[in-house]
Amino acid sequence: MLDKTASTQTGPDLDKTVGTETGPEPGYAAAVEELDAILDEISSHDLDVDLLAARVERASTLIEICRKRITNARMQVERVMATLAEAPEA
Repeated sequence: MLDKTASTQTGPDLDKTVGTETGPEPGYAAAVEELDAILDEISSHDLDVDLLAARVERASTLIEICRKRITNARMQVERVMATLAEAPEA
């Protein structure tokens, strides 16, 4: 079952907010972890059909979150690389 609380992890990685169905948007790692849990739940074949639609909808939301985070990370890396390319060599 999904935890209804949310917490923030600190460390060198940016945006490590751990989200829940009702809490803040999860970070990439938390979203992937939740997707894995949903996949395991769906694969168990014991999932009630009424819950199936909700889990698939949540998985769709998590996939969109992951795509957004990957796109943002790619753009950030491209900005850094462009800045490095423009900097005069020492």
